[in-house]
Amino acid sequence: MVNVAILGFGVVGSGVAEVLTQNKKIIENKLSCEVNIKYILDLREFPGNPFESLVIHDFNIILNDPEVSVVAEMMGGSHPAYDFSKACLEAGKSVVTSNKEVVANFGAELLDIARAHGVAYLFEASVGGGIPIIRPMCNDLASNNIVEVSGILNGTTNYILTKMATEGASFEDVLRDAQHKGYAESNPAADVEGLDAARKIVILAALAYGKLISPNSIYTEGITNITGEDVEFAAGFGYALKLIGHAEKIDGKALCMVSPRLIPMTNPLSSINDVFNGILLDGDMVGKVMFYGPGAGKLPTASAVCADIVDAIAHSDGIKLPEFEVATEDDIADFDNYSCRRMFIFDKCGDCTLDSKVAEKCLGCEIGQFAVKGNRVALITEAMTEAKVKEIAGKLNNCKVYRLL
Repeated sequence: MVNVAILGFGVVGSGVAEVLTQNKKIIENKLSCEVNIKYILDLREFPGNPFESLVIHDFNIILNDPEVSVVAEMMGGSHPAYDFSKACLEAGKSVVTSNKEVVANFGAELLDIARAHGVAYLFEASVGGGIPIIRPMCNDLASNNIVEVSGILNGTTNYILTKMATEGASFEDVLRDAQHKGYAESNPAADVEGLDAARKIVILAALAYGKLISPNSIYTEGITNITGEDVEFAAGFGYALKLIGHAEKIDGKALCMVSPRLIPMTNPLSSINDVFNGILLDGDMVGKVMFYGPGAGKLPTASAVCADIVDAIAHSDGIKLPEFEVATEDDIADFDNYSCRRMFIFDKCGDCTLDSKVAEKCLGCEIGQFAVKGNRVALITEAMTEAKVKEIAGKLNNCKVYRLL
């Protein structure tokens, strides 16, 4: 029998208990051993809950119990989740987690500790909820050089942008709707300001390039400034507007970023709507590979956590863990050198007659598409660096700039 402890009995933690119980026979048939939930750590009481008798409030009970070999951490936040995870690994217990904040900030250190103590540190559920992505990157695509990773990594923002595009609703109205439906927190900052997506893209970049970049150091732009007008201009040009986490290498150095981007309708990410997530990997051998599914939710995320529990038990005599190290400044590409096509939206100057030829002359760049609505002008340019964008935007009134993917 293998004893498991659950840290945190919120949405995902309760889902893990449900999966381990409801699919107990399926899991045990795969492992040829019994899997038992021995403890559930939480600050709260759960009177009437089927798992009430397993709830404890002292972490040290778990830490000091030699019968517990796998710990599932779903506490959220960095502390004490990081501290508890580290202590468990040092005590010879495998740890599995859905906590992208801990993985993004401390993943390299915790993997080193796990290797030193012959246990596992697994985090399939930290990116993409129920979508298998971590294990495929480590195993199935191991023979590939990952050229680029681009993904819709946050279901809340994708839901909001979908409603803005299909219903013409404002950001503020759709956000309230998302909060009412439980898709967004009462404080939605981590989602709508891009912080959640930033943590996830640095994890994917670490797997792709071997360097874990701090999510606090990458360019991160959310969706709070997007208007219906912006969505309409993008659609008129034949693009969907999505919040995208993106990673690639520039001159041998890793680059990560999060921002709203125009996605051509030929790109499969353009058709991913509502709360779903999608991740597009470009491998030098396999080409483009798409991963799609529920990016969050109680049981989808719990499914991924339980897959890691099964993996940790099945390979208790040694498991191949992801390998990456903390990035230094020399590992990180200069963001100002990042180049892609752009959509500029800005005010016309008075009554001046503006067309694409005049705009090309004024801005000093090639223009592919051009549109005017009232006093607002939108145009799509050739590829240019971030430094060039700043130069052009400085010439324009009330200017907004979006990147194309």
